[in-house]
Amino acid sequence: MEPVRIGYALLSRIAMRFCLRVATLVTLLLATLPAVSTAQSARAPSGTSNSAAARSTHVIVVITDGFRWQELFGGADSTLMGKAGKVSDSTALHREFWRATPDARRSVLLPFVWGTMATQGQILGDSTVGSRAVVTNGLKFSFPGYSEAFTGFPDRRIDSNEHGNNENRTVFEWLNTQSTLKGKVAAFATWHAFRRIINSTRSGIPVFDGWDNAVAPTGTARAAVLRDMLATQTRMWPTNTVDAITHYSMLDYTALKKPRVLFIGYGETDEWAHDGRYELYLRSAHQVDKYLAELWANAQANPVTRNKTTLIVTTDHGRGRGAAWTDHGEKVDGAERVWMAVMGPDVPALGVRRDTPTTQSQVAATIAAALGLDWPNAEPKAAKPLPVFGR
Repeated sequence: MEPVRIGYALLSRIAMRFCLRVATLVTLLLATLPAVSTAQSARAPSGTSNSAAARSTHVIVVITDGFRWQELFGGADSTLMGKAGKVSDSTALHREFWRATPDARRSVLLPFVWGTMATQGQILGDSTVGSRAVVTNGLKFSFPGYSEAFTGFPDRRIDSNEHGNNENRTVFEWLNTQSTLKGKVAAFATWHAFRRIINSTRSGIPVFDGWDNAVAPTGTARAAVLRDMLATQTRMWPTNTVDAITHYSMLDYTALKKPRVLFIGYGETDEWAHDGRYELYLRSAHQVDKYLAELWANAQANPVTRNKTTLIVTTDHGRGRGAAWTDHGEKVDGAERVWMAVMGPDVPALGVRRDTPTTQSQVAATIAAALGLDWPNAEPKAAKPLPVFGR
């Protein structure tokens, strides 16, 4: 038996040495993996996020101008549904938009936002549950608000709606330089200032806005009809067209050009609010909700964009309370309050977010992050994305 014991001992020592060598090789191999990962990261395209790859390949950004958080989260305000809101038929308005509870009122006013976005995505800005959302530019009106949302930071040089071409590069301009997105970025808006806000001259992004440039020149029969309607309708406001023209021109253009990054700015909510017409303010918001439903239905009907589209909806500023609901600006208390709603394949269905304070400046990075790209890496002044992604 002794020779057998010696054989077992020898085999044991050989096996131990073999295992040690294998363990050493595995350790050395594992030690190289971080270096490989770092090298791969260094070779990644400029702006690529270090997070897991986004499933979203398309993003739609919608801003309905000056729409208050009060109506978004609470529905119609009874104090404004009569003479205080210049309502012509209070009974009809109550029948249309008044319900017993805030949840029911907001659902009847914005059925898509609360029936789809709130159940499949996230909504931020309800300060009653610790999720106050604010602008950071301090001025609380449109050009500074849109610039903050599109660049990720406030710029005090932009202190007027008549400001010239935006000196700052927007996230849209940067996205348009990415190889896979070049020529796939477009913007539509009712207000005539967006060519300056996005700086279409420098960025090369097609922007269709205002009375002189609202309809995209697609050459279609629909575009011809829209141009005739634009030229012959009564102009309610000198610098803002009606939402319907912008919406249907956008649909005409996107059916042909198929942009991957699309911005749409609806302006009637702000215009009717400035006019003090609460009835028309509510109906315009209700119509925007229908537009959102149509945009989402179209995205889900197309196999190219189905389950690959992120929808981001927000506003450029808030408004005052009570009699000041018609106004906004630096001196209007409450006009700094905004909100955001986000839905897409990378956004967990968390509904109304609690204890999540946010800022308007986070919107720009969120637009890029929806596509798996890192805007703050390209623009260090930009705020980080909204905390909405689950990847």
